[in-house]
Amino acid sequence: MITKIIGTGSSQGRRRVSNQDLEQVVETSDEWIHSRTGISSRYVTEGEGIKAMAAEAAEKACIQAGISPKEVELILVATSTPECCFPSTACQVQGEIGAEGAAAFDISAACSGFIFALHTANSFLVSGTYKTALVIGADELSKLVDWNDRRTCVLFGDGAGAVVVRAEDDGKFFSAVGSDGSRGEILTCVSRSGGNFITKKQPKMGFIAMDGQEVFKFAVKKVPSCIEEMLKEHQEKPEDIRYYLLHQANERIIAAVAKRLGEPAEKFPMNISAYGNTSAASIPILLDELNREGKLNRGDKIVMAGFGGGLTWGSALLEW
Repeated sequence: MITKIIGTGSSQGRRRVSNQDLEQVVETSDEWIHSRTGISSRYVTEGEGIKAMAAEAAEKACIQAGISPKEVELILVATSTPECCFPSTACQVQGEIGAEGAAAFDISAACSGFIFALHTANSFLVSGTYKTALVIGADELSKLVDWNDRRTCVLFGDGAGAVVVRAEDDGKFFSAVGSDGSRGEILTCVSRSGGNFITKKQPKMGFIAMDGQEVFKFAVKKVPSCIEEMLKEHQEKPEDIRYYLLHQANERIIAAVAKRLGEPAEKFPMNISAYGNTSAASIPILLDELNREGKLNRGDKIVMAGFGGGLTWGSALLEW
C-alpha cells in the first residue's frame, strides 16, 4: 500500500499582526524584520486556542477529501504548544470533529513535527493497521515568545495545517526523520517544574530561546543533505521534483537550501511573508495553499522537509 494525500486544510489565528503593529510593542522596525527574515506579518490567536485552529483545518481537509470524520481511523497532531498535558490535542480534535472511531495522540518534534507525524502515519497505513488517517501540524507559539525580546518575538505566528492520507494501491511515498539531542541547547523552550510538596515549587513555562546563527548553520547544512540522501536512495532526479516545500522559518534559509541543491528558486514556494514561522503548521499550510490555488497536478513529485528543536529534521518524497 502507498500513502496518498487526498485532502488538505488550514487555519490561522484570528488577528493579523503586521511588522508595523510590532513596532508599537517592542523596539524594532518593518525594515529590520523583513530584511533579516522575509516576514511582513503573522497571525496570532485571540483566545480561540490551538484546538480550534487544528479542528478547523481538519474539517476543511475532510471536506476536500470527500470523507466524513467518522471514516478517520487515526488522528496525529504534531504540536509543541498543547493547551494542556492531557487530554492530547489530537483527542480534543477527535471530539470537536466527531471522529468517534479514531485512535488519537500527539507528536512533539518542534518545527519538524508535521514530517514526523506523516512518517508515523505512513507506517500505520503501509502495515495495513489503518486505511485513513488525519495528520495535523498545529502550533500557538505566541504564548511561548517573550514579547520584549525582538530577536524572537518577531519570528513566530499561530496556525494549523492538516492532510487526510489514505492507503492506496498506486503512487509514491517515502519519508525519513532524524534527531541530534546533543545539540538541543541551541533551540529550547524550558518548562521549569520540579514542583511537589517537598520542593514547594510551582510549575512555570519558560520562553523560546534560540541561538539564531547556530540554527541557521544547522538548517542550511542538514536540510539539503537529507533531501539529497532521499533522492539518491529512491533514484529520483532533483530536476524531476515539481516543488520543494520547506519549513517556513526564514527566507534566507530557504534561499540558501535552494542554492545548495542547485535548483531554481521558483521550485521553493514561500508564504513566510504572510504567516511567519508557524512551526509544525508551516509545511501543511503551504501545501494547502498550493493545492487550493490549483498549482498541484496529479503525478507531480513533491519533496517536503523540516527542521527544528531537538534538534530534529525530516523529509518526505511523494507523488501527488
